[in-house]
Amino acid sequence: MKIFSPIRLVLAVAALMSVFSAPAFARVEININKGNVEPLPIAITDFMSSDGIGAQVSAVIAADLQRSGLFAPVNKNAFIEKISNPDQQPRFEDWKVINAQALVTGRVTRESDGRLRAEFRLWDTFAGQQMTGQQFFTQPENWRRVAHIIADAIYERITGEKGYFDTRVVFVSESGPKTARKRQLSIMDQDGFNVRNLTNSNDIVLTPRFSPNRQEVTYMSFEGQQPRVYLLQLETGQREVVGNFPGMTFSPRFSPDGQKVIMSLQQDGNANIYTMDLRSRTTTRLTNTAAIDTAPSYSPDGQRVAFESDRGGRQQIYVMNADGSGQQRVSFGDGSYSTPVWSPRGDLIAFTKQSGGKFSIGVMKTDGSGERILTSGFHNEGPTWAPNGRVLMFFRQNAGAGGPQLYSIDLTGYNEQLIKTPTFASDPAWSPLLD
Repeated sequence: MKIFSPIRLVLAVAALMSVFSAPAFARVEININKGNVEPLPIAITDFMSSDGIGAQVSAVIAADLQRSGLFAPVNKNAFIEKISNPDQQPRFEDWKVINAQALVTGRVTRESDGRLRAEFRLWDTFAGQQMTGQQFFTQPENWRRVAHIIADAIYERITGEKGYFDTRVVFVSESGPKTARKRQLSIMDQDGFNVRNLTNSNDIVLTPRFSPNRQEVTYMSFEGQQPRVYLLQLETGQREVVGNFPGMTFSPRFSPDGQKVIMSLQQDGNANIYTMDLRSRTTTRLTNTAAIDTAPSYSPDGQRVAFESDRGGRQQIYVMNADGSGQQRVSFGDGSYSTPVWSPRGDLIAFTKQSGGKFSIGVMKTDGSGERILTSGFHNEGPTWAPNGRVLMFFRQNAGAGGPQLYSIDLTGYNEQLIKTPTFASDPAWSPLLD
């Protein structure tokens, strides 16, 4: 049975060039490298359409941009000009007076073959110029994904960096009473919509992780009372066991090229880190201690691995070369550190920190310097990076709450967002950008 099929847009992507002014350098930009970024006021009009789907598309675009913390959509009640033809140059003075530094217009129409055509234009209102414009063709059921792609295009044009809205998140959905909690593997859009279950059993599932090619997920399951690491093909629903090890295997994660899985294997009371080549099924041992070494995460170039170990008496973060050499501790703050995850940009390692009765989500440079706590609470855990390395998702169990929920936070630590899901949710893992 097909569990999940990635939406394939028939992207006839064409630039919509402005006929009103020659291309020029726009004044609108956001410097996202500053510590605290002031959100950019942006007006996003309801896209023209005959059936209301245009307004739905523009609402998703506005929600994406606002959730990033870098954009502040202007209240539509303040709009002076009513856009009746998105191909015409807007009256820029009407938008400047309400301090909309950027303006988005567009339309959604249905082609004779049933496909949707979605097009947009991004305007710099103070320079009086079009910044970019594109159109997309796809099936009607894919309208939300088109909206995410448009939001990514706007984000990239203004910030100069790739967006992260056209992505998915795999996670563990939790339902039922606390004493008999059912945990299933689920997948959703990054904004919490289009949730689908990938498994349907009473067996406990943990730590799902995306493959770099986006067609596979690795996770841990207690099926048959035997903890094992599985590979799940998202396209077909086919799954297989990653090796048949005598002890417990856990914390699996793909290498950046998708050819290996790195994981922890427990034997004789301690746990060490191994890799398995998915083609030859050969395993290589990377650590050899009497401690618990677990939660390995590759650097994006595949040359190094971050992991947690209690070899020094409490959980700390260590870094080693991909062949297991050069192991060194990099966390030295108060408390214990766990769940290290290397940023897609290669510059930071995210982690969970337990100290002073609180669980925190933080980041540090890859040598352990520059530690910053982004958020703290009763129980925060399991950070995962957006593919652009600017936003983290994690799960939180609030005191007295019935179960965990997913949150996102950007690197400034000022923009924390609840990601609503139909059930309790934990162990999120963010996909790369979709093709």
